[in-house]
Formats: sequence, structure tokens, C-alpha cells
Amino acid sequence: MKYISKFYIVFLLMLSMELQVSCQESSNNDDNTFYEEYIDDNSQESTYKLPNIDLSHWKVTLPVGKPTEVYPPEILSYANNETLKPFFYNDSINGALVLYAYPNSSTANSSYSRCELRELMNPPNNDKNWTFAEGGRMKGALSMGAISKDAAGKYHKTIIMQIHGRLTTAQRDLIGAIDNNAPPMLKIYWENGRVRIKTKVLKNLNATETEMLHEEAWVDDAGYTIPFDVGFEKFTLEVLVTEGKIEVILNDTFSVKYDNIHLRKWGIFENYFKAGNYLTTLDKDAFANVKYYELAVSH
Repeated sequence: MKYISKFYIVFLLMLSMELQVSCQESSNNDDNTFYEEYIDDNSQESTYKLPNIDLSHWKVTLPVGKPTEVYPPEILSYANNETLKPFFYNDSINGALVLYAYPNSSTANSSYSRCELRELMNPPNNDKNWTFAEGGRMKGALSMGAISKDAAGKYHKTIIMQIHGRLTTAQRDLIGAIDNNAPPMLKIYWENGRVRIKTKVLKNLNATETEMLHEEAWVDDAGYTIPFDVGFEKFTLEVLVTEGKIEVILNDTFSVKYDNIHLRKWGIFENYFKAGNYLTTLDKDAFANVKYYELAVSH
């Protein structure tokens, strides 16, 4: 009887130890499962990215309405704005702001539609701008998301950056203009997978200052295409402006410089930067979306 009792006690002790080990393994498995689930959830969240763009000093023009423009502070809530959503939205996988356009509504001084940002130095006021003497810098990281082709199978083109001129109120009144619009001094296109640049030149270098204020006094130069493909890959563009000079830099390496009499005479105008998707076609089924990952301006 004593032997049976001792055996029973040993059995109970062994059973107790087994239960403790089992409970410990179960606890460890629960901890591992929780950790793995946390890592999975955290990894999923980390795939969502936002563009590095402060919109507090930009307004956007849409290819709808007359056309529709959205200013700060409304533009800051673009993800929840039903008017903006079809044209101005996040690519959260790649961390880009997508600007979509198709031929529809245009501004008073153009035949083409756009989804394009316009710099505002004193939002929401359009009246404070800058001169070449004051200078400026705009840099963006961007890519062509998608773009249609014409009947010949060639990609349409779109303007992705601009320096646009503006008349002061005194200049507008002097020449009897209906608004403050002046020509764009710089237009940078995505054209057939490359970056193409156009600037304005005076028709008559002997024109008076008053004559130079008229839009028809200026025409596009012959243009220059940077001899490197960007295709649909991400690239950077930087525009540097100083008195009488413009420099355009692709991918921090290739530089195109403008330093001429036309730019020096352009100093009579005020200016502002633009960036986005200004689709230069009226083809019925045309479209384009441009992705901006980063965009910054300084003066």
C-alpha cells in the first residue's frame, strides 16, 4: 500500500510538470501569433505612402466647370472633396499625387484643359507674385502615369511645369487688357517620353516697354528636347530663376541654361510657377495623368 501511494504521488508530480510545460508552450505560441499578426498589420500599413507636397500655397484648376478652381484651405482636404476626387487624388502605393485631365473645360486664355497647380505667394490672393530680379526655384519629382495616343499612334503631349507671366494692375490698365494675363515665359512638356523646353522671345527687340506688355509681342522659341528618355519612370525637374536667366535641371545632372536679351527684357513682368498636367490636345478620347511625388517652391 505504501508502494502504491508513492507511485501515485510520483505520477501526480510528473503530470503536473507536463501540464506546466504545455501551458508554457501554449503561451509562447500565443505570443508568437500576436507578434506575427502585428508585423503583418504593420507591414501592410507601411505600404501606404503620401506625396511630399505642401498644398497650402497652391490652387488647382480642373478640366471641368468654367473651369473650376480650388484654393487653400479647401485644397488641403482634397481626399474628401467630391469635386476634386476624379481629377486630383493619391496614388497611395507609390506615394504620388495624381493629376488627371481630358479635353473639356479650358481657361479664358487657352483652348486646352488642365489639372494644374498654380503657385500662390499670399493665398488665396492671386495678386502677389515675383519678378526675375527677385528670383525663384521650383523642384519636383514626377512621372507620366498614363497618356493617350493620337490617330497616328503617337503619344499626346502635356505641359508639366511652367513659369507664367502676369501683368500688374497698372500694366493691365495701361494697355487696356481685359485681365492680368501675360504669356508663359517657360513651358516644359512631357513629349514622346522626353522632356521638351520652350521659352518666349520678343518678335521685335526694339519694342518699347509698353509694346512688350502685349501678348502678341512674344512668340515661342524653336524649343529644345533634352536627349534622354524619361518615359514613364520617375524623374526630377528643377527650375532656377535669377535676373535675366533660367536654368532647367533634369535628374540633378543634366542642365539647360538660358541667358539672353529676351529674358532680360522679360524682367518687366511678374511671374508665378505652375506644375501639373496641361493636356495640349482636343482629340475627343484623349487623356493623361501625371504623378507628382514631391513639389516645392522657394524665393
